[in-house]
Order: sequence, then structure tokens, then C-alpha cells
Amino acid sequence: MAQTCPVELNNVTFAYGEGELRRTVLRDVALRIEAGEIVLLTGPSGSGKTTLLTLIGALRAMQQGEARILGQELAAAREAERVALRSRIGFIFQSHNLLGFLTARQNVAMALELQGGLNEAERLARAAEMLSAVGLADHIDKLPAKLSGGQRQRVAVARALVAEPGLILADEPTAALDRASGQEVVHLLRDLARRQGTPILLVTHDPRILDIADRIVAMEDGRITQTPSTSA
Repeated sequence: MAQTCPVELNNVTFAYGEGELRRTVLRDVALRIEAGEIVLLTGPSGSGKTTLLTLIGALRAMQQGEARILGQELAAAREAERVALRSRIGFIFQSHNLLGFLTARQNVAMALELQGGLNEAERLARAAEMLSAVGLADHIDKLPAKLSGGQRQRVAVARALVAEPGLILADEPTAALDRASGQEVVHLLRDLARRQGTPILLVTHDPRILDIADRIVAMEDGRITQTPSTSA
């Protein structure tokens, strides 16, 4: 049986505000992302990249168009359905969003709390394994304040991957990092995600990480303006 495409968007339009204040930020967007594919979404600020990411991640309700994410149709989806879908997606943001009073291992283990069948010891063990996989085996019990910026973002990557999500969405994950740390983070993300066969959609302004992409999609004024073919 043919594998379902993880991300399929058709004619997606989205606006903020009402009446005279209404501002359209996405216009008839169509996009497909295949299993295991790494797609970078680029474009100027205000072009609609983050809004598109939040719609794909079921963080906002759809307005117009069709969006099927991991087999879930989002048009007219109920909030409970969007919550269930979000639990199957790994999110990484420019700000790592770690809880400062929890250790690296505890922060990662939190991503497993919605999964049934795992007790606390099992969640912590899985978290430690994933932190080891991103090169933080010696830092699992440190608080975020004791980690460098690159290390904190590695914790965020581990948190996004530990539950083996069906899709990873990343919004400017290297913007606050120096070149070396940024390269380390995106290559860890690429290598670990490919081992799990997980597609990645990564919003970025960072030209230093374009080499990790299978495909680069450009946006301008709410429209996709460039969709180069997937590289060999």
C-alpha cells in the first residue's frame, strides 16, 4: 500500500483581523513534504513562514483550504483533534523553551508524559538515551542555566525527537547560535531524524545551514514563490 504523504497543503489561505483591519498573510499555499524529506522554508520577515508553520503544527485553526497532516484533515478539525495531532509532532523554536527548574533529562522526559505505558523511570531512561545521542551524556542532570546556548538547543532537539514524532517543525532553531553550534544542531537534527525516517520543515533566515536541505521553498507576500526539485 502506498505510504501517505505526511504533509499535504492545497489552497491554504489565512488572515488576521476583521473588516478594515483584516490582513491576509497566506494566499493559496500548496505544499507537499514526503516522508524523510528535509525542507527549508525561507523568505523575508512577514512573508508568512511562521504562520504556515503554526497551521501545519495544528497550533492555529484552519480558515480556508485543505491541510492533511500525518493523515489528519485539519479543515474543520475540532480542538481535541488538533491537540492529539500536536502530540505526534516535534517542535523546535529559536528560543529553546526549556523549564529552568528542571534538569536536561527532566525537560526531555516531559515530552513523553502524554504517551501511555511509560512510568517515570522509563521516561527518564529514554530521555537519558536521547541526550546521549545528541552528545550530552555528561550533562543530563544539569539545569539549563549551566548549559551553553548550543547545549540548550541540543536539549530542545532531544526533546523534539524523544517521542519519535511523525513530523518535526523547527522555527529559526539556529538564529541565536554561533556558526559552529548552529551547524552541530542542524546536523544532529538531520542525522537523528533520518534514522527515524521523520520529515522536517525548518523555517530559517540562516544561509549557513542551507546545505542540509533536500529542498528549499521560498515564500514572499504569503505565497510560495519557489519550489526547487528535491536533490538527488
